[in-house]
Amino acid sequence: MKLAVWTYEGPPHVGAMRVATAMHGLHYVLHAPQGDTYADLLFTMIERLPHRPPVTYTTFQARDLGSDTAELFKRTLGDAYERFKPQAIMVGASCTAELIQDDPGGLGRTLGLPVPVVPLELPSYQRKENWGASETLYQLVRAFAGANAPEPGTPRPPRDPAARPSCNILGPTALGFRHRDDVDEITLLLQRLGVEVRVTAPRGASPADLARLGEADFNVVLYPETGEATARWLEKTFGQPRTQTVPIGIGATRAFIREVAELAGIDPSAELDREQSRLPWYSRSIDSTYLTGKRVFIFADATHAVAAARVAAHEFGFEVVGVGTYDRSFARDVRAVAEELGTEALITDDYLEVEDRIAELRPELVLGTQMERHIAKRLGIGCAVISAPVHVQDYPARRSPQMGFEGANVLWDTWVHPLMMGLEEHLLGMFRGDFEFHDDAGASHHGAAATARPAEPAPEPEPEQPANDADGPHWSQDADRELRKIPFFVRGKARRNTETFARERGFDTITIETLYDAKAHFAR
Repeated sequence: MKLAVWTYEGPPHVGAMRVATAMHGLHYVLHAPQGDTYADLLFTMIERLPHRPPVTYTTFQARDLGSDTAELFKRTLGDAYERFKPQAIMVGASCTAELIQDDPGGLGRTLGLPVPVVPLELPSYQRKENWGASETLYQLVRAFAGANAPEPGTPRPPRDPAARPSCNILGPTALGFRHRDDVDEITLLLQRLGVEVRVTAPRGASPADLARLGEADFNVVLYPETGEATARWLEKTFGQPRTQTVPIGIGATRAFIREVAELAGIDPSAELDREQSRLPWYSRSIDSTYLTGKRVFIFADATHAVAAARVAAHEFGFEVVGVGTYDRSFARDVRAVAEELGTEALITDDYLEVEDRIAELRPELVLGTQMERHIAKRLGIGCAVISAPVHVQDYPARRSPQMGFEGANVLWDTWVHPLMMGLEEHLLGMFRGDFEFHDDAGASHHGAAATARPAEPAPEPEPEQPANDADGPHWSQDADRELRKIPFFVRGKARRNTETFARERGFDTITIETLYDAKAHFAR
């Protein structure tokens, strides 16, 4: 383990809490010390849920370690059942409680409660949050759907020709990035195709819903990090095929529609013809030429990193200069898309490594988590959040999906906004000293007279020291001052081009003349 100021994922029991909080009729009894109840705030303060997570803690203290903590757990479990009367209970231990080895699963069985008790064995010191959510859903589905499983080798009966094709949606949890909105968008898309959604799990499902997962014709896996393991088990046990495409972006959404149509045995042409997204039009518009070739760095969970890289390169016309993930379980997928786009993958859970890579690459846009937003802000780079972990502002009251055709519209608005704001801020800075538009001028649209800004004595300018790389050409002060006049959202590219120009010609110092010679050279 490593002490860090920020972390991309919590321990696995937080993943279990995300599943429990997403469901109803389920309660989670967590053997944990006083202080681990901080996790409640993730759901009530950040996701702004109107209810507490369905979690009861034993909250043992240091003085309890000298007594019988096992009895404390059994008493807490019994009290939780009497108070909440759930359909089922999960029991487990936090990372700290794991060290005292009280065996919550075994203790839960001794109470003889009249509801199923599902034990969770989540190794806190080897695994992390996304794995914990995946394992929790897998264990719950095995516990409840497994009772209805056919004998191994039994062929799946064909669907009644008069019945509508049906599917389950797997993967969305509480505290997921736009999971609520993605589920709504994809459910509507499936309904327009004529596909019935039987169960969405874990979000919105009950233990009884999990028991009937095997009734659907196939499974739609929206978030492989949490739904892939369960989908594989359902495929093996019930013979249900699963989707492989995550519908983020126009191309992926159209591929997803074709994939669903093939699994359901239906014609997708009507839905493909009614495509509602404006992203393709914006991408072809003259305004988008300003965005073509913008250098973007992407770091997120694997699902969103892979999808964002392809959308950025193929639908926005950006140049992807780096892509990475903090989830090592899906590192192969991220490395594959990095190779496809001719860049290098970054697989790490250390935000300092991510910051170093961003500073080295000097992109014009960063797509990442809330950590990358802080990093980009510190480096003066535009950023859009595309993945958990996120903060409260990324759980909007409005609908804002990432998936489907409407999700493609949201991607355009979200990703382009930081780049356009760069242009706007530059124009504001340019005109701030204008006699009509300075900060003290009256509002011109109200007919107020514009007044000239009173003259102020100019302060003595302090000489600015050029920001020189240790192994690159040296910038003279005059050249550096001229460079700073270039709008900040293209300044990085101008700096890189000039340094490349100087390095190729063996110049040790970059002067104003070098700067303008480089500009002329790259403008040809």
